[in-house]
Amino acid sequence: MQERVILGIDPGLNNTGWGIVLSSGSRLNFIAGGTIKTKPKEAMAQRLNTIHQGLAQVIEQYGPTEVAVEEVYVNDNARTSLKLGQARGIAILAAGLNALPCAEYTPSQVKKAVVGTGRAVKNQMGYMVKMLLPTADLTSEDMADACAVAICHAHSS
Repeated sequence: MQERVILGIDPGLNNTGWGIVLSSGSRLNFIAGGTIKTKPKEAMAQRLNTIHQGLAQVIEQYGPTEVAVEEVYVNDNARTSLKLGQARGIAILAAGLNALPCAEYTPSQVKKAVVGTGRAVKNQMGYMVKMLLPTADLTSEDMADACAVAICHAHSS
């Protein structure tokens, strides 16, 4: 039974959630998680660098073997979608710079893998993440979403 250390990432320009999950067969164990926060008043380049540096530190500290990133939900505001896409690009770059395989999942794929339906709401997701990872101290929705992405990857691959 191969053990995999999965880094799940919920990219966001203000808050990028991350969660590390150990997958061993059908067993999942929470290792760590958190949120990388940027300052809205800083220049875009600095904010993206903050996300990159934070993810680089997580990768160095926990040594994941795989990365899973949530795809950006495209909304009516193209500007917001573009900014989210830039944060997502930094997450994928962090994986690439460390030669880690990186999978991408839509929000509905993550919801379906964790809750059983692609139309699950936030509180259902949080509840199921807590059930699947009972030792996780989910300090933010972004961290919970990142753990859900890691769970989705564990179940999908």
